[in-house]
Amino acid sequence: MVKEHIELIGETYAFDGMILFLPKRLQEKETVLFSKRRNDGADIKITITLTNELPPTSPTCIQLYNILFRKALHEIGMQQIGRNNYNPDMAAYVPQHKLEVWPGFVTSILQYEANVMLMADVSHKILRTDTVLDFLYDLYNKTQHSFHENATKKLVGEIVLTRYNNKTYRIDDIDWEQNPQNKFKMFDGTEMSYVEYYAKQYNKTVRDMDQPLLVSRPKKKVQKGGKPMEGPLYLLPELCTLTGLTDEVRADFHVMKDIAIHTRITPDKRNETLQTFINTLNRNEKVQKDMKGWGLSYDKTLLKLEGRVMPPEKIWQRSGSYNYKPQDADWGKEMRGQQLISCVPMQNWLFIFPQRNSPQAQDFLQALVRVGPPMGMNINKPIMCEIPDDRTDNYLRTMREQMNDKTQMVVCLLSSQRKDRYDAIKKFCCVDHPVPSQVIVSRTLNKKQMLMSVATKIALQLNCKLGGELWAVEIPLKSMMVVGIDCYHDSATKGQSIGGVIASMNNSLTRWYSRCTFQHSGQELIDGLKVCLQAALKKFYELNSNLPDRVIFYRDGVGDGQLGAVVEHEIPQVLDTFKNLGADYKPKVAWIVVKKRINTRFFAQAGRGLQNPAPGTVVDTEVTRPEWYDFFLVSQSVRQGTVTPCHYNVVWDTSGLKPDHMQRLTYKLCHLYYNWPGTIRVPAPCQYAHKLAFLVGQSIHKDPSLNLADRLYFL
Repeated sequence: MVKEHIELIGETYAFDGMILFLPKRLQEKETVLFSKRRNDGADIKITITLTNELPPTSPTCIQLYNILFRKALHEIGMQQIGRNNYNPDMAAYVPQHKLEVWPGFVTSILQYEANVMLMADVSHKILRTDTVLDFLYDLYNKTQHSFHENATKKLVGEIVLTRYNNKTYRIDDIDWEQNPQNKFKMFDGTEMSYVEYYAKQYNKTVRDMDQPLLVSRPKKKVQKGGKPMEGPLYLLPELCTLTGLTDEVRADFHVMKDIAIHTRITPDKRNETLQTFINTLNRNEKVQKDMKGWGLSYDKTLLKLEGRVMPPEKIWQRSGSYNYKPQDADWGKEMRGQQLISCVPMQNWLFIFPQRNSPQAQDFLQALVRVGPPMGMNINKPIMCEIPDDRTDNYLRTMREQMNDKTQMVVCLLSSQRKDRYDAIKKFCCVDHPVPSQVIVSRTLNKKQMLMSVATKIALQLNCKLGGELWAVEIPLKSMMVVGIDCYHDSATKGQSIGGVIASMNNSLTRWYSRCTFQHSGQELIDGLKVCLQAALKKFYELNSNLPDRVIFYRDGVGDGQLGAVVEHEIPQVLDTFKNLGADYKPKVAWIVVKKRINTRFFAQAGRGLQNPAPGTVVDTEVTRPEWYDFFLVSQSVRQGTVTPCHYNVVWDTSGLKPDHMQRLTYKLCHLYYNWPGTIRVPAPCQYAHKLAFLVGQSIHKDPSLNLADRLYFL
């Protein structure tokens, strides 16, 4: 009805059913209009009342800009899937893996430090070219005896795309009792079969009459003509394709390599794609007419701003310090032949391997014994335990029989990668009989020319798990504890997640103490965090004879919407924990929220082209948020594609550290992850907390033994 009064309100408006947005003020504060209802001709009175005049930077206006932008994307032929928009006409095919890649963009308009800006980045949607029905037939041929159970396990929780309308749905269940010939009630009360519905509505012919129906329960039930009035949505497997990648596919190097050809884009190519995107918007007549009506326009180029590059760190080991190539962010070559900071002699350990892998086990052991001494590691001959085959029971029985109080380490060689076997070994070694453990899949030992390199990497891991230290960087701040926190959802228990908490125990930040906490959905993480933190502080006191003067928290796994809960619940409770250790104990505290899944990208000018920023690049102006103390840091180097920075938001700070020192400390911590001789994307305590929470949530589903808490057993 609003459209009937365009002469008065103008062609440019936005109406969401309740609020009418106009770029100009109407003459009267209250405007009364009349219309006739189409279906019965009744007179309808419409009253438009001026409620507010908004400044261009108000949150409501920014919401409006995002609505206008979504409309503009639709005008240039983009399809919305989930939150992002994709171009199906530009799809790239990967036929050997039955996949296609839709290019698109992730976008949002927000108020930043400098201005209201459009954040846009290239995104890709991976789709299967075969249908869910094809997937079900393939699964049936592999596992007939437990087909229903396996199909439900594999498909529930997956997102499917219906090609007839390019919409996505989450599979919540499979209805094995129904098929396409079943009838359902239409909006007008009439009944129609699924076969008839798809033929009439989408001109689609359903061929398989025996297929079950996929059940999707939308959070909001949208009722439109031609759709069921209530209850869940039913989808036909034949007309659905799976989106995204399964864990099995992600683990397949060849598939990922073939997909990366389309998804890993260099900075120059990314810039070119974004430039084409904005030019398309600026050339589209409908988009421009709409924008002019609101007095808006898009900039023609990307934002140019200045960043800083922090100096590279010196790496310290027992024999001294050395430099590395900062652009590579990797000191693997430089550390060869260097002695590690501290080594724990491997005197009593078990090596368990299947009979058929005996030659590989012998070769690996020889390599391990050779690479140890140059690093300062003393590796004694293990108790060699040959088992008839690689059944899980054989590993567990052998460990029970051979382990004693002096056993320092268990190394298990597996002939193939099997999650259930890995989980059983880890549960036994982390919970039932606590001892550090290392699981090796025989495939990693296949290439003889790589054996010394593989043995070196495993030796480093073994030393960490025994409580050794590999390398360090200079940390000027003394009597400081750094805490990393991350959460991971338990794969076995629905609604349960694990919080991994890890805290530094010495001045060089090379020794760590870890605990984990279990919580249910909706429960504050803090319930268990207090216990973990108290235990870590007591351990720190035990080792140093004093409590830390400064505690710096790096909290991963928090969305923007959860920031309030962190500030209101987690931080006050943590401060309360300090009080419990003594009325006079008031350490200086900083709480930094770490976000690694972001869409902001930076490119460094290199002559006429663009390249990835150097590791150590900090951006803390213009694209930061006015209401936050935040900064972006590029800490790692990538050999392909575009590097992703990390976003750090300091939500609480009584640390007394200047922003520059906070940034330097954060970058230093990115050097201290012992599973990689180079810088990583997030500070080491965050990655350690993630590894711990992942191990517990994926494999052991119980509290690990406290006997292991002072070692990096989860690497």
